[in-house]
This record gives sequence, structure tokens and C-alpha cells, in this order.
Amino acid sequence: MNAISSPSRRLSLRLGALLTVMVASTGLWAQAPVPAAANTLPQAPIRLIVPFTPGTGIDLIARTIGPRLSERLGRPVVVDNRAGASGNIGTEAVVRAAPNGSTLLVTVNTLVMNAALYPQLPFDPVKDLTPVTLTSWGQLILVAHPKTGFKTATDLVTAARQAPGRINYGSPGVGTPHHLSMELFKATAGVFVTHIPYRGTGPALTDLLGGQIETMFLPIHVALPHVKTGRLVALGIGSDKRHPLLPELPTLAEAKAGNVSVDMWYGIFAPPGTPPDLVALYNREIRDILLSDEVKKAFQVQGMDPSGSTAAEFKTLVEADAKRWAGLIKTQGITAN
Repeated sequence: MNAISSPSRRLSLRLGALLTVMVASTGLWAQAPVPAAANTLPQAPIRLIVPFTPGTGIDLIARTIGPRLSERLGRPVVVDNRAGASGNIGTEAVVRAAPNGSTLLVTVNTLVMNAALYPQLPFDPVKDLTPVTLTSWGQLILVAHPKTGFKTATDLVTAARQAPGRINYGSPGVGTPHHLSMELFKATAGVFVTHIPYRGTGPALTDLLGGQIETMFLPIHVALPHVKTGRLVALGIGSDKRHPLLPELPTLAEAKAGNVSVDMWYGIFAPPGTPPDLVALYNREIRDILLSDEVKKAFQVQGMDPSGSTAAEFKTLVEADAKRWAGLIKTQGITAN
């Protein structure tokens, strides 16, 4: 009998796992090497604020990273969902939080869209946060209900040109990536389809599956099960390259149906004024977490590609994306009302 399969070895592993659960549940933490900068963090739990409901891709990121960050820093980490106002409620909570490393924002590029859509906000979603790191990229695909008869994105463009405004598309709400992606599609394809905003992806998807609306952009992991069962037809992906989960699906540019590359970035921010050493700490630890095969698999099955960055690189990305979407919102006359 080798050491790995011995009863004493198995008992040791089980006791170790049990101790980990007991320690985590009681809030007591075993002595383990942690980065020196972590000693400057408050003893209170670290909050990962998600400005959207549980079950979203952003929530998945927080709940995947959270336990691993807790292990590495020797601090409890909790996920705090603060949904509402297109993410602005949770975002403002982080903007107003103490810059001591105890609060982080886990969000998506809706953040920069909101900066242009809500000019009367008492804070600037871009300028009033400290970028920490990019965590991943996600893709949106253009889908349609089978009753439309659309097989390709070109079919949709042709139908929309023949009957402007007759085709309805849904979104989880004004200013969401789903909404603005379709507005970019409309602008670059030279078509007009009517926007039907919903309160969340769930209701919009329900009406799409029921045929009450004809088309919309959906995250690839949300659409994929329905595409595979034939309840939805995938028309194209809003990216500059095809995706391994749907390798046969062309990009919208390949389909000559508009110049739409709307990859969604996901990332982590800290409150304004967070000390550089704490930003560097979180950047380093989270980027290491993203390299884990287990984390990569958890992300990829949801259609997200893990990707870290330096804090400076992430800041540059955020600022450039903010300008891009501000331009589209102004050109298309999009408002949050």
C-alpha cells in the first residue's frame, strides 16, 4: 500500500479539510504565510460588492475568486450583492467606502456606459474608482426566435431594411451591454429595429423564447443551451473572433452584418484614494488566482475567458472604453429614460 492511498493519509486529508471548514465557519484563521502588505488590512471581512443580482457572470467571478482570496490573505471574504439602477447603487457604495482595502467592486463594462448615460450621478463611475485588475472577457451573441425564419445575421439585416421598426429586440434594460451592442449593430448595419427594455435578462429571455420579441444580444453562456435545443437561432457573435463554444458561428463582421465588436470586460475596482501598496497587493493576488486551472475552467464553461492585467493597463482599457461608448450614446441619442 503506498503512502497516498494509506488509511492514515486519507484520515489526515479529511481532518485537514474539516479544519478548513471549521476555521472558515467560525471566522478564526489558521496561521499561514500571507503577504506582508495584508497585515495593513482591517480585521473585518473583505467585501466584494457585486452591483447586480446573484447568478450573473459578475456574481460568478466574485464567488469564484472570493474563497481563494480569503485563503491567500488570511481574512474572511464575503460577496455582497447590491443590485439596482443599472449597477449604480452597488458602485456608489464602493465609491463611498473607506479606502482601506476592506471593500472592492466586482463589475462589468456597464460601468463605463453608465458614465455617459447618467450624467447627473453624484459620482463619476470612471473617475471616482481605482482600477485594480481585469479578470476576464465575455462575449455576446446575436440570437433570434426560430419563427422569424432568420438563419444568419444577414437575414436579419435584410428584413429590418425591408420593414424598418417592425422587428423588436429586447434587452435587460437601458444602458446594458445587450442594449448598446444592438444600438451599435443598428448604427453600423444601417438598420432600425425597435428596443423593448426589460428589468433583467430573465424576463427578456422569457419573452424571446416565447416569441413576443424577435431578437436580442445574449451572453454566450445564457444563449448556448437554447441554441443547442433549437429554441433560439444563433446569428453571429459580437466579437473580433469566433468562440470555442460555438466555433461554427461567424462574427458579425464576417457575416457582413455590421462592424460590431462588443466583448465585455469584467474587472475589480477599489474606492478612490486606496493606497498603491494595497492596490498592488490585490492585483498580484487576484492575477495569481486567475492562473489556476480550476478557476480557468469555472470561467470558461460560462463563456468567459480569464485575463489579468496590471492596474495601469486596466485603467487605460477602462478610460478608452468609456470614450468609445460615450461616443455611441451621443451619436445614437440614447438616454436612460
